[in-house]
Amino acid sequence: MNQGRGKFITLEGVDGAGKSTHLAWLAERVRQRDIEVVVTREPGGTPLGEQLRTLVLGEPMHIETETLLMFAARREHLERVIYPSLAAGKWVISDRFTDATFAYQGGGREMDPRRIETLETWVQGEFQPDLTLVFDVPTDVAARRRGARDLEGESTSSGAPAQASRDRFEQQNRAFFERVRDGYLRRAAQFPQRMKILDANRPLADIQVILENIVSSI
Repeated sequence: MNQGRGKFITLEGVDGAGKSTHLAWLAERVRQRDIEVVVTREPGGTPLGEQLRTLVLGEPMHIETETLLMFAARREHLERVIYPSLAAGKWVISDRFTDATFAYQGGGREMDPRRIETLETWVQGEFQPDLTLVFDVPTDVAARRRGARDLEGESTSSGAPAQASRDRFEQQNRAFFERVRDGYLRRAAQFPQRMKILDANRPLADIQVILENIVSSI
């Protein structure tokens, strides 16, 4: 039975780092400990958030508009999903949270991080995840994984080009993803107690052992 406030765990990393695969495994391991788990994602997590996700991932827009929409979706996510679930003693595991904004909008798109910090404080105050797992891989490895994912999708599609199925972030160039990765690493260095960097280029079984140890520790 859950007692007290639940835990909030976020998974981060560049597209192609493999965090989505690990998220499902991690959620199941937590459930096996008789803990109720809410799995969610950003942008998204609520009906309004999913609509905003479609806009952010699909429509060209000014970087400030993009960042404001990210935090608008996050505010709904916090109010409708994250805060109530944690108060009920559930664990919340989210595919991305605010660290992603610092990495993608701040690092990748080179927005002034001070503006992001202002929005972070306004939207969530001092609230932060209990644990953030950053799945880190070299940029070229992530690119190969994204390419393999495109080929898998192409084999089951009606013949549309794989590139067309990518969202506008996944279509960015190598330099963009280098900046995103650097953004994550800088953020992790700033908050080493909360953010743990995992070498996502290691074998799957090795990563799962690490995750199991982390879950046991919290």
